[in-house]
Amino acid sequence: MKAYIFPGQGAQFTGMGLDLYEKSDVAQHLFEDANSILGFHITDIMFEGSPEDLKETKVTQPAIFLHSVILSKVLGDSFQPEMVAGHSLGELSALVANGALTFEDGLRLVSQRALAMQKACEIQPSTMAAVLGLDNEVVEKVCDETPGIVVAANYNCPGQIVISGEIEAINAACETLKEAGARRALVLPVGGAFHSPLMEPAREELAAAIENTTFSKPNCPIYQNVTTTAIIDADEIKKNLMSQLTAPVKWTQSIQQMIADGATSFTEVGPGKVLQGLLRKIDRSVSAQSATFGEE
Repeated sequence: MKAYIFPGQGAQFTGMGLDLYEKSDVAQHLFEDANSILGFHITDIMFEGSPEDLKETKVTQPAIFLHSVILSKVLGDSFQPEMVAGHSLGELSALVANGALTFEDGLRLVSQRALAMQKACEIQPSTMAAVLGLDNEVVEKVCDETPGIVVAANYNCPGQIVISGEIEAINAACETLKEAGARRALVLPVGGAFHSPLMEPAREELAAAIENTTFSKPNCPIYQNVTTTAIIDADEIKKNLMSQLTAPVKWTQSIQQMIADGATSFTEVGPGKVLQGLLRKIDRSVSAQSATFGEE
C-alpha cells in the first residue's frame, strides 16, 4: 500500500516552492490564493526571504503547509494515497491531501495554529531538547521525576525523543538524562514548549477554530499523532486534532502501525527529507522517497 507522509516545522528553506510556482499554473493559482487568504505575500518570503524571515512561526507553518499541499495537488492523478500521516503541523497538510479539509480551510487553520502557538510561547519562556540514545521508558521516567513541567513531546524514531517544557526543568532533565547514558541531550533553538501542557492556551484557541471548520469524510485513513491508528471518521479526526498541541507526537508508533496495516512504500511530500531519515531508523525494510514534480 502507498503511504504519503508530510513534514512539520524545521523543514523550511529559502526558495521552497519556487519551482512549483514557475512550472505549474495550478501551483501559481494556489500560491496567489494563499497570499490573499493570509493577507501578506508569503510567496515573497518563501522564494526570497532570509532563513531568519522563514523562522517566524507565522511564516514557517503556512510555508511548509503550502509547499506540501500544493506539491500534492500538482502531482495530479499520480497522487493516489491509500494512507496518510503528518508530523505535528504536517497532520494538517495530510488532512487536505486526503480530502478531509479544503485547501482554504486547511490554510486558515494552519495560520491560526501558528499565531496561537506564538502567543502561548510569549506567556511563559519554555523550550524543547532532543535526547538521543535512550529508551522511551527511561526518558519518560526522568521527565516524571524532574521538578517543574517537562514531558516527552516527540517520539521521532527509536532512540530519538524530543522533550518539552519549562526552561529550568528542561535543563535539569538534560543533565539527568546525560547521567543516565544519553548520547546527547541538546536544547533546541525553538520558540517554546510545543506538544506540552504549556500549549494549553493555544490548544483552546485552536479547538474553537477547528470546531467551526467543516471536515469531510476523507478518501483514505489518516494515522494521527495522538492515537497512531487509522482514522476515517470526521468527528474523531477533529477531536484528535484538538488534542494535538498539548499531546505528544507519536511518530514512531504511527509509522509502525502503518507498516503493520500494510504500508510498503512511503513518499514524503514537502520540503526536505527529515521524515525519510526517521523512517529508515524505524524500519529499513520499507522504501521511502520524496515526491517530485516536473523532473521526469
